[in-house]
Amino acid sequence: MKANRFRLSTILATTLAVTLGFIFLFARKAPAQGAELRVLTSDGMKPAVEELAPQVEHSIGRKLATEFDASKTLRDKVQSGAPFDVAILTSDVIDDLVKQGKIAVGTSTEVARTGMGVGIRAGAPKPDISTPEALKRTLVKAKSITFNPSGASAAHINAMFERLGIADAVKSKLILDPVAGAPQKDVADGKAELVITLIPEIKFFPGVELAGPLPGDFQSYISFSAGIASNSHNADAARALIKFITSPAASTTLKAKGVEPR
Repeated sequence: MKANRFRLSTILATTLAVTLGFIFLFARKAPAQGAELRVLTSDGMKPAVEELAPQVEHSIGRKLATEFDASKTLRDKVQSGAPFDVAILTSDVIDDLVKQGKIAVGTSTEVARTGMGVGIRAGAPKPDISTPEALKRTLVKAKSITFNPSGASAAHINAMFERLGIADAVKSKLILDPVAGAPQKDVADGKAELVITLIPEIKFFPGVELAGPLPGDFQSYISFSAGIASNSHNADAARALIKFITSPAASTTLKAKGVEPR
């Protein structure tokens, strides 16, 4: 009788150990159902993503852990091995990360686009930038001009100076700061007169107002796409996020935050 009880106890103990072993192994390999979704987002999409975040979290059942910065800065972080699940960056950067194997092939999805504008300190007189000639006069007259040299709009800004024939004239008054939001803050604090960047980065920055979009042929549109990390353990939730922000339910918010849904 004692031997039978001993064998039964041994079998139960063995079964329990095996079961716990499987549970432990599964817990190590499978992410928790409620794990945060890590989202890298370009500054140009920041106002829209911040506004949509509560709706997205409710829709996909996950909290978002979102990091905002210039697309090129976030690309560098991805290349250095920073973990993420979804990236919402300029389309050229997403395409580059797909080629590098950082973004899963077939997951790149166009989200929106936005134009460029000129910002001033809130309450300051708005300069005339309605035509190329007016824009040229305003830029030459300005005491200081700032923008992010790492931002998506930097190449377009430098090309615009060249096309207007004022590259040398404005060189000494440029304040270049690669820190996200620093150019806008310089304008808000009165340290710089004008900021040139993407429209959403002007309209929704405290203390800064949009003087207007760049005129005519000098306007450049920056497109944003989303992609899923090739090593993400949360691919289903990542796909659900992308599906939501590209759905009609999100389009009104995107437009209100200065970007055009694609």
